Formats: sequence, structure tokens, C-alpha cells
Amino acid sequence: MAFRGLKFAELWEELKTANYWWFFGAIVLAVLSHVFRALRWNLLIQQMGYKTRTSTTFYSVMMGYLANLALPRLGEVTRCGFLSKKENIPFNALFGTVIAERVFDLVVLLFIIFVVVITQIAQIGGFLNRLLIKPLMGIYAGNGTAILIVVAVLALLGIAFLFVFKRLKPWLKSTMLYGKIESFINGFLDGLISIAKLKQRGLFLFHTFMIWFLYLFMIVLPFYAFSETSILGMLDGVTILGIGSLGIVAPVPGGVGSYHFIITELLVQLYDIPVKAAAAYATANHAAQTIMIIFVGFVSYILLILVKKKPSNE
Repeated sequence: MAFRGLKFAELWEELKTANYWWFFGAIVLAVLSHVFRALRWNLLIQQMGYKTRTSTTFYSVMMGYLANLALPRLGEVTRCGFLSKKENIPFNALFGTVIAERVFDLVVLLFIIFVVVITQIAQIGGFLNRLLIKPLMGIYAGNGTAILIVVAVLALLGIAFLFVFKRLKPWLKSTMLYGKIESFINGFLDGLISIAKLKQRGLFLFHTFMIWFLYLFMIVLPFYAFSETSILGMLDGVTILGIGSLGIVAPVPGGVGSYHFIITELLVQLYDIPVKAAAAYATANHAAQTIMIIFVGFVSYILLILVKKKPSNE
């Protein structure tokens, strides 16, 4: 269990006190954020000369989130596969746009974390070092020599790979597999640089802003579901959005466990929220979003089956 020293009975008692209408509001905002994600994805796809139906793109996005509940990062492949099949768009090009999206969102997340840390360094610095930096670095934390050795070994392996590849490249180019891989990489790169070529940058930034703005309110609204967390405000929501998102991007299905742990620790250590209320908030909010993904994802799957495949000449 992600909550140290907390009994299930105590958590359950706290969950029974919640006003779940606030979570319903957060679910509505979550669905709307995914609509904006579909609209933003369409901009990247259209930049490459393909036309997509917004409904099909949205269904594919939701199928991606559903797949992520089963296996981390499977969602990127899943949503590209569904949209490629229904809209007759090369999978590699779609996958490149998804990676471009993820890279852009990572930049936004890092910017939010940077702002949070800079503006609250005294309050949050120790928390990050204790719960994130040291566990991630492990035995290498504070050991400069060990880090340099690891970097040197990785660099040597990279150089060795490039040397072998250069020697074998003439032979590899004569194989059918090389041509397929090269074609996939070219399509992938086209998708990846689609943001740089984007003509509707203002609209892309607007959709991005709305996605993260709605993410923020998906955190803030549930504050009011519990009396203990109702004292928190918008700036606290920004902090939890930035640091708490690290629990979602962790390589575990749906962020289960990691999200609960980080959010609970944030609320307890930064805001002195009682552990049972903090754990209840994390549990209920994560459960609400998971239920939404399962329900909307399943409906999207049914609707995707019913959607007619676009003819290749369109």
C-alpha cells in the first residue's frame, strides 16, 4: 500500500465523508481536456497533409489512455494504430506526431516544475531531494566518480555502435529490412518536426494551454470534496500539478501507487494535511479519473468499430 502507517479502515472512513459531486466536475473537465488533446493532435496531422475526423481522433486518444492502464506507454502505439486504420494515415507519421506532442508536454511540465521549485525552493527543495532525487540516483547520489564512469561507459558503447553501423551500412542498405526501417524513420521524423513547421502555432498553443489549464482544475476542484483539503487554493494546485504529475509519468500502469504516494506525501509534508485526508484525496481523485477512462475508453472502442474506414483516395 502506498500509504505508510494508514489502515484501510481509516482510509475508508475518510472516503465516506467526501462530497463526490466535486469529482464529477473534475471528470467533466478531464473529458474536455482530452477533446482539446484530440484537436491539438489534428493540427499536427493536418500539417503533414492528412485530413482527420475530430471524433475519430478523440476516440483514438481515449483508447490510448485505456491501453495505458494495462501497460505504460502502450497508449501511444494504440491510438496511432486505431487512427491509422480508420483514417488511412501511415502509422509511422502518426507516431512521430505523438512523440512530438509528448516532448512538447514534457517541456511544459518541466517549466511548471521549474517555476514551482524557484518560487517555493525553501518549502519544496527538501521534499524533492528526499523523495525523488535520492531514490532515483540510488547509490550514485553524491558520488561524482561513479556517475562519470557510467557516462563514460555509455559514451563508449555509443561510439562502438556507430563504428560497427558505419562498417555494415553498405551491406545493410542492400537488404529489404533496411528500406522498411529507413521509411519508418523518415515518416517518424516528419511527424516529429511537424510542430516546427506548424502554421497554426497560435491555435496549437491555445489547445496546449487549455489542456494544462483543465488539468489544474482537475486537481483543484476535488480539494473541496474534503474539509481538510478545502483550505488549499489555486497556487497549491499548481504545485501539486507540477510535482504530482511525476507520479503519473512513472513507468507503472496508470500511475497506480506512485501517484498516490507522491500526492499524499506532498499534502502531508508541504501543507500539513492529515495523512488519512491526503490519502483519501489521492485515492478518490485517481479512482475518478480511472473510472472515466475505462468508461469513455470502452464507449470509444465501440464507436471506433462503427466508424467507417476512410477510403485511401480521400
